[in-house]
Amino acid sequence: MTRSTGSTAASLRCDSCGQLPEPGKVRLTLANVAVMLPIELAVHAAVVQTHLAYPLKVLLLALTATALVIWVAEPSVMRFLRAWLHAPALRQRKRLDTAMDLWRARVLVEDTPGALERISHQLARRGVNILSLHIHPGTRTSVDEFVLAAPAGVGEQDLSRALTIGGGTSVRVWPSTALALADGQTKALALACRVVQDPLELRYAVAELLVADPVVAPSPAVRSFIEGAEFLKIPSPVGEPLVFSRTGEPFTAAESARAHRLAELAALATHSARRP
Repeated sequence: MTRSTGSTAASLRCDSCGQLPEPGKVRLTLANVAVMLPIELAVHAAVVQTHLAYPLKVLLLALTATALVIWVAEPSVMRFLRAWLHAPALRQRKRLDTAMDLWRARVLVEDTPGALERISHQLARRGVNILSLHIHPGTRTSVDEFVLAAPAGVGEQDLSRALTIGGGTSVRVWPSTALALADGQTKALALACRVVQDPLELRYAVAELLVADPVVAPSPAVRSFIEGAEFLKIPSPVGEPLVFSRTGEPFTAAESARAHRLAELAALATHSARRP
């Protein structure tokens, strides 16, 4: 089923097969009883008054009732009671159509008074709500990360325009999910425990923490890069340093510090494990 707008049962049709979703069993049973009961009563009243033998009456009742149910009752139920049968699905569709979309945004902001307020004002004008904000401070600028809830009509270009008009630069916006609202501190502590239990998990813990890709076999040119670009290098408790990359999202000083602290933790855990 594809998401489409509409308040009638026809809007629930699948774009591929054209079929409506299966209605709930309780509603379908009640609708069938409501339509079939008058038919059954009318047929019984008509057949009982005849002077046929009892077996013929039973056979006639069964055949007549079955034919009327197939040809009259079921089509009538699906045609006239369609809106009532699919009312729960329609209510759910309405909630989905009016639900706000989640976005993540990363923007470079001047470290001056009122800079964040101007961005917030531009977002508020478009009905966008800031659900989460994390600031990576720099020398004269800061990298601000937002989790935004935007109305269905506000897309990536609208958000980028709002952040740019608000004074931001190097704007990047991409769709997100509710997982972006998870408690970052709890996640960091869980990854720290993971590294303490097994220092060899450092590579994967840092990759998960920074949403980055580990570079498995970095070339000599990559090993000699300058931090702050799209690569990050941290010491490893065993072997060569670990290198991570993240295309289009340069690592900030705060992210580098977090990764190095995890590396220190892995080194301490390794040293403790070797101690007699």
